Amino acid sequence: MTSIALKSIAAGGGTAIIHPEHGFAMPARRVYATAAEVSACLRPDEPVFCFAPAVLRTRIKAFLDGFPGEVAYAMKANPGEDILITASAVGLNCFDVASLEEMAAIRAIAPRARLHYHNPVKSRAEIARALNVFGCRRFCVDDLQEIAKIAGLAGDANGIELAVRFRLPPARQSVHDFSAKFGATPDEAACLLREVAARGFRPVLTFHPGSQCTEPQAYARHIAAAAGIAAAAGVELSALNVGGGFPATYAGSAGPDLGRFFTAIDEAADAHFGKENRPRLECEPGRAMVAPAVSLLTTVKLVKPQRKEVFLNDGIYGALMEVSQSHALMPHHHVIRDGHTLAAGTSTWTVYGPTCDPLDVLPVKLALADDIAEGDFVEFAPVGAYGAATATRFNGYGPRDTVIVGAIF
Repeated sequence: MTSIALKSIAAGGGTAIIHPEHGFAMPARRVYATAAEVSACLRPDEPVFCFAPAVLRTRIKAFLDGFPGEVAYAMKANPGEDILITASAVGLNCFDVASLEEMAAIRAIAPRARLHYHNPVKSRAEIARALNVFGCRRFCVDDLQEIAKIAGLAGDANGIELAVRFRLPPARQSVHDFSAKFGATPDEAACLLREVAARGFRPVLTFHPGSQCTEPQAYARHIAAAAGIAAAAGVELSALNVGGGFPATYAGSAGPDLGRFFTAIDEAADAHFGKENRPRLECEPGRAMVAPAVSLLTTVKLVKPQRKEVFLNDGIYGALMEVSQSHALMPHHHVIRDGHTLAAGTSTWTVYGPTCDPLDVLPVKLALADDIAEGDFVEFAPVGAYGAATATRFNGYGPRDTVIVGAIF
């Protein structure tokens, strides 16, 4: 897949990026070297996201060059305009969406991008708008009722793909188990696949091995099951979508080399479908693609040295929500003062967010500088995945602004 050439023009002290295919411009903004420079120049009193487009471009390229099939971005991980503009400009032209709101966001930036509506549960109104307003031709199902709804609203099945989502017992190597909510059993999936083919839709199988999956063989296990489902249904697949779940590197869990995942997927498809007969492969990364491209710059509001407590201007109701769900998703972090990382010794601190809720506390104590003080900054990374997407405005707090940086620490 080739990248789109961008045109840069000087504007307003920054650089405006003009996308030649769509004509939109990314707003001109200053590019800071790192979050440390942001802290020194802006001294923000509110939490700020620091986005490094170069990091995102590198991650996207790793998938485009390495995955043995088509790559879509799962925009639920981060639907930010900067993210979508960068992804589209690099060459991504397919997006995994879960709502009409996400479709509208994509269409505003990439009018001709293909949409994978892979939320298995949709209202009739949502299906109708996806078909007739946004031109969506791919839908996901895990129940006969969903097939009937889509068939009744589509009228003509020509060109529409229905992806049957199946589930297996959860892998121990993942953080979040998706099988509890979505997916048919293999036997159910075979019946659904036959129904999809009988109604004239193009049949696809899809699965999700679980978020932050650290074991490549989890994908191989699902691909083997997919081959068995297709054989039991007597249906030739139009495509096999291996979902997302690819890992990013956090303080509590290192993400293995993506190449190991790509190789395992490629080899499993050959082994279980046959090298000459295997279906077209697809993947839909979110976390692994966007997580490393964004950090969160927070400000220390208060320090209680005797109690070893630090109060920040963001917490679990903001960009650090995922930390409350799993310790394995704790970002790396460091203290910044006067534009430099503090290299002093560290102590263990209880870290609170800014809201009046006592639940607004990080579930693990953090090692921070011994002399951390009011007015210092604490940077967390990676937070590109689910940092902005799940932040609330509880008590009026939460990140609002994004600045552009050259690199993430």
